[in-house]
Amino acid sequence: MRRLVLVVLLLATASLARLASAQDGSGAGGDTVAQMQIAAEQTGTASWGYWGDQPERYVSYSSHSNRLIPVYSFGITLSGIDGANSIYRDAERLTALYGQLPDGTLNEQAEYFDQTDIHALQLAAADAGWKRIVLVVFDGLDWTMTRTTAIAANGTVAYDEGRGTGLAFLDYDGVVTDFGSCVTSPANDGTDVDVDVQLVVNPGGKTPGGYDPSLGGHSPGDPRASATYLIGKNRSRPHAVTDSAASAVSLCTGIKTFNNAVNVDVYGRRFEPIARTLQQRGWATGAVSSVPISHATPACAYANNVTRNDYQDITRDMVGERSISHRGEPLPGLDVLIGCGHGVEVESDAQQGRNYEPGNKYLAPSTLAAIDAANGGRYEVALRTAGRSGAEVLREAAEKAVANERRLFGFFGTAEGSLPFATADGRFDPVTGEPDDPSLLADSELRRKYSPKISYTPADVSENPTLAEMTTAALDVLGQQENFWLMVEAGDVDWASHANNIDGAIGATLSGDAAFTAITDWIESHGGWDKTAVIVTADHGHMFVLTDPEAFAGP
Repeated sequence: MRRLVLVVLLLATASLARLASAQDGSGAGGDTVAQMQIAAEQTGTASWGYWGDQPERYVSYSSHSNRLIPVYSFGITLSGIDGANSIYRDAERLTALYGQLPDGTLNEQAEYFDQTDIHALQLAAADAGWKRIVLVVFDGLDWTMTRTTAIAANGTVAYDEGRGTGLAFLDYDGVVTDFGSCVTSPANDGTDVDVDVQLVVNPGGKTPGGYDPSLGGHSPGDPRASATYLIGKNRSRPHAVTDSAASAVSLCTGIKTFNNAVNVDVYGRRFEPIARTLQQRGWATGAVSSVPISHATPACAYANNVTRNDYQDITRDMVGERSISHRGEPLPGLDVLIGCGHGVEVESDAQQGRNYEPGNKYLAPSTLAAIDAANGGRYEVALRTAGRSGAEVLREAAEKAVANERRLFGFFGTAEGSLPFATADGRFDPVTGEPDDPSLLADSELRRKYSPKISYTPADVSENPTLAEMTTAALDVLGQQENFWLMVEAGDVDWASHANNIDGAIGATLSGDAAFTAITDWIESHGGWDKTAVIVTADHGHMFVLTDPEAFAGP
């Protein structure tokens, strides 16, 4: 029988205090973590951890893993989808889910469930009369990184299994809460597409999905798990490793699909995400992200496309303009869309097809003009503005949206396309060391792609809101309606993890944790938890291995 987890630990306010301590440099993580990262990059090794499957090298892998991902629910339980109800105990349901019965995937003892069940959980809540649903996605955050962040933030090693403690979303006890884990594997990897005709060229791809618990582990953080398997290097069991798009489709639409897909199945057929399902019932809908507005996770909240890289068309779907996928009648569009990509100008982009419009990579100039209320559009628009506080610009636009009964569109960011990256000490000073021996820096091209040498100006920080401020603005606008659905993405956890940067990954996790606290604060001040559900999870993990937890506890 499932035991409902009732966490009576630290209050959310305590987490805020910890974050404030980190931001003034007094927290346990502080500059110590930055120095640890620099030393690891310079020497190519670290006694406290590594990325990949080679303990002797600090970096041997720079991408995603198929680790089981934690799921935290608030206001609802997981009892209908985990344990005895797990899809991984049922061969028939598994076959229907993956399109085949993946090798080694059936597990009659499975306690975990599938990522697609989170879509089912949200839909069931709506069907049962819940009125407010918030889905929080920490892009790239797994159990190991959550634990590492909690240790660094609190200066103590408080747990080695289970839900844990030390962050707001771990400790919050203002409502009934539950904890479980899910499989993130896609249907397949290696699918080719034609963006201009929205066609899947080779249905089925090259590598099938699946999850073998004897290799991947039976629980998050299972020490028996094989890193080689989880990163797709086990030739005897070559299950595909997920990307953010396929995982987000599972979360939002409830189907397995190929990597890079945005709410289409393995054959390219369009499916409806939960935001649009609920919108048809009269719900307000929104998406907020710390990375570009039409990156994979927010894209899958609403759009359809055979490739996640068709950014401008995806944005068109999200704001209710005609797109390559909806050429006739456009989608209604989200009521709130706040994210980044401002200032990223690209003259051409072959991945976006023939209809790419020179200008901003994520938002075609004609789209911005069409949606702006100043031009007769439906959105109050908040843009990064030189010399002005980003928080104030966004707040003013949100207030106008409420007063004028309009939608809200916020577009911010730095030259990298994201909010400024916070580090473990809460400062916006990402570090990248230079190895004494360049051969020690594995996957250097990928590292530079995700983590170039960044030096933020004071304007980069002041002219952008935080993810927490974005989230509050979205809730203020959506909360004018009785029913609403909101996705919040802390996307920079993934960016820092691709760069194998533990300092940035911890900082990004803390930024997302602050957004969670903004959500619970808003709920508590707007009628409380009655008929309200919040789900906190991730789309996938990475492959950081923590070997010395005490190192992150500080002196």
